[in-house]
Amino acid sequence: MTADGKASLDIKAFFRAGPIRWLVVGGVFLIAATAIGTAVMVYNFRERALKSSERELENTVLLLERHFDEKCEDLATVQRDIVTQIQLAGSATPGNFGRQLSTFEMHEILKAKTSGHPDIAGANVFDSDGKLINSSENWPVPDVNISDRAFFKAFKSGAAQDPALIELVWGRMYKSWVIIFAYKIAGPNGEFLGLVTRAATPASFEKYFASVALGDGAAVSMYHRDGSLLARYPHIETKIGSYILTSPIYQKILLGHGTMALTSPIDGQERLASARVLKNFPIAIVASKTVSAALADWRDQTRFLIGVGGSFVLLMSAMLSLAVRKLSRQHRMEKQRLDTAINNMTQGLLLFDASQRLVVCNQRYIEMYGLSAGALKPGCSFRDVIAHRKATGSFLGDDEEYCSQILRDVWQRNSRIIETTDGRSVHIINEPLADGGWVATHEDITERKRAEERITHLAHYDALTDLPNRALFRERLKQELADIAPGQQLAVLYIDIDEFKSVNDSLGHMIGDELLKSVAVSLNRCIGGADFVARLGGDEFAIVQTAVKAEADVADLVTRAFDAIRAPYECLGHQVTTDASIGIALAPQHGADLDQILRNADMAMYAAKSAGRRTHRFFEPDMDAQVKARRVLEMDLRQAIADEALEVYYQPSVSLQGNRINGCEALVRWRHAERGMISPAEFIPIAEETGLINQLGEWVLATACAEATRWPDDINLAVNVSPVQFRSGALALKIVAALSASGLPANRLELEITEAVLIRDDDAALQTLHQLRAIGVRIALDDFGTGYSSLSYLQRFPFDKIKIDRCFVNDIAEPSGSSGIVRAVVNIAAERHMTTTAEGVETLQQQELLRSLGCTEMQGYLFSAAKPAAEIRQLFLAHRTRPVAVA
Repeated sequence: MTADGKASLDIKAFFRAGPIRWLVVGGVFLIAATAIGTAVMVYNFRERALKSSERELENTVLLLERHFDEKCEDLATVQRDIVTQIQLAGSATPGNFGRQLSTFEMHEILKAKTSGHPDIAGANVFDSDGKLINSSENWPVPDVNISDRAFFKAFKSGAAQDPALIELVWGRMYKSWVIIFAYKIAGPNGEFLGLVTRAATPASFEKYFASVALGDGAAVSMYHRDGSLLARYPHIETKIGSYILTSPIYQKILLGHGTMALTSPIDGQERLASARVLKNFPIAIVASKTVSAALADWRDQTRFLIGVGGSFVLLMSAMLSLAVRKLSRQHRMEKQRLDTAINNMTQGLLLFDASQRLVVCNQRYIEMYGLSAGALKPGCSFRDVIAHRKATGSFLGDDEEYCSQILRDVWQRNSRIIETTDGRSVHIINEPLADGGWVATHEDITERKRAEERITHLAHYDALTDLPNRALFRERLKQELADIAPGQQLAVLYIDIDEFKSVNDSLGHMIGDELLKSVAVSLNRCIGGADFVARLGGDEFAIVQTAVKAEADVADLVTRAFDAIRAPYECLGHQVTTDASIGIALAPQHGADLDQILRNADMAMYAAKSAGRRTHRFFEPDMDAQVKARRVLEMDLRQAIADEALEVYYQPSVSLQGNRINGCEALVRWRHAERGMISPAEFIPIAEETGLINQLGEWVLATACAEATRWPDDINLAVNVSPVQFRSGALALKIVAALSASGLPANRLELEITEAVLIRDDDAALQTLHQLRAIGVRIALDDFGTGYSSLSYLQRFPFDKIKIDRCFVNDIAEPSGSSGIVRAVVNIAAERHMTTTAEGVETLQQQELLRSLGCTEMQGYLFSAAKPAAEIRQLFLAHRTRPVAVA
């Protein structure tokens, strides 16, 4: 660490110079391996070249051996024939021998015998004194005597064991070196009579040697077994007849064959030589090549390999140099970055070695505890660091005990949270290192702890009202259920704010949120000290009342809750009033199990809502039975829809002016296998709540459209459409599909909707209605006058028909009845070019009053109840045969 307290890490401590050192070692090794490999390859190529040359020489001498074996054998054969012929002539004595062989006839015989070998001299016959007595080449014969020749002396003295001898001599007739092939002529008793010779010059052999192509530096020699040079190519005149008795190659000649490297006794050059001795003659053939010539190709390969190897070594050296420089630069940059990173960590960091001495201390640690940078230098002990903190007031507690505890546990990873003198929380983690030291990190977690506490609070409390949420509510209720004292009860109140959605829709979600917060505050004021309020979600709240001794205690709390909820609230400048439906379940009277008591309170709340809202209900066992029965009915309805076990009935609507049937309304009926006919008022709400209404409505629409195609063309079809079907977003497509599948014209279909369709999302609903109206489908507003804003919807959408609800028809004949309302509706419809249909007409008086008020059509039991498809078709037929048809 530097004097200013900054952490300064030695590069060796973090990198141990490993990358660079190993890179250099690896590079040197690779260069050495390349050099050694190149040398090995050069050596192997050299050996291979020498072996190749040796094989070439061996093959050459083998070829030459066979050739000259045959050639010499031919010469010997001719000489043996001549000797045999002489012996057959009966020249048993030297005198007879000379007379018989010196004739011209013998000259011709000799000439005939030797004519097949032009490169070998003719045959010469010598007597026992060495005098030439006949010759195949000369007649008359010249005066030649060979009694001084070594081969003659060997024959005459009997020293020669072999009848044939070969000797290199200076030819007296040829005036040059010649190779004499001499064959002894003996009498019947083995006495020496003379000899037959033939001669060949070294040039005749050297000419053949030249034809054997061995390349530059090659030589072929012929030696006598006694070591004398008989012939050589290339020819060296001064060396013909010289001896090689001291040369290593002579040992190979004596052995019969062999190959070796030697210094040539002829020209003094380093050569590879291979020698073979003829099988039947004392002649050896030696083929040789200079080592320099044998290695000519190898030298080219060597130059190439050395060039490639040298280039590779240079390239590797350059790359190694660049890599080392780059790595060194990277290491310097990494060191700088590491220093920067360590000193800019959000955590304080200390690094100690195995002897508990400080190696690294970053700036964050110094700043975290307000320490002196000069006091925390590399080399100071762990105890010195803690003592300095104690002296500066940033350490609480016994420093000696703390140091002993840390040093005792430092061999394994451990962590702890400490509190500082200024109230901060610091999380310390000690991580052991392989070399016996350890790293300690200090992290200020004060804000994190506060955030965790906030998160824990949010996990158990509602973010809007700060009341316990459903999870905490269940947890606390479970505990309260377990702690109910004998003789006491616990009450669970489920509270649903009535018409809260209308507040959100009309005034906005901000006003709705303010209302919920105000209700939460008011409910909290109603409860006792041991009771608690929770928000379960949306517009639902719950109260747990403990230590209940009688239902009167609960009723009193309910009264206080209603008073608090019904009080006007000031919400962002708006005065809002609301009400609630409350369901109550008592424990253990209505159940001691958590889920059971909650389910019972929920059922009681829905019972209160079903009773018209703005009231409360205690749980009753019948409620559970009703829920179960409703569940069974839902399951049966699902199965009935799947099996298409429902029926479509049709109720006609009749013109009040002409008593003519104008159309029929399609009404679904369910004939249950066990319960018989079930009212639509019982199963349609279930279908709407569960979403089954989409599947059911689609089936009714398709079935009714298909049936209407069998009716007269002037009778229209009316089909009710649920608000749930509108929310699906695919209603228009399904209607078009039903019309297309059935072939029913669009202008014969009338859709009956209630204003509930328009309340939730009136813009989307109106858009769908306009799309249907555009293709010719008629739209009727059903149950007109029973809602809140029917008149506004008449202004926003041009309906084709208004259906007057039966509640206005029932008392139309009474003095204080609804005739004025009906007249107003009829006038509104006429003003907007709409027709009107009165529902629930059951008497002639009602019919006449509606006709007088100007109503267009009627529908009810007075004319006909809803009928199955077959019966409605019969009704059409019967009605058309009568001028008037009123029930």
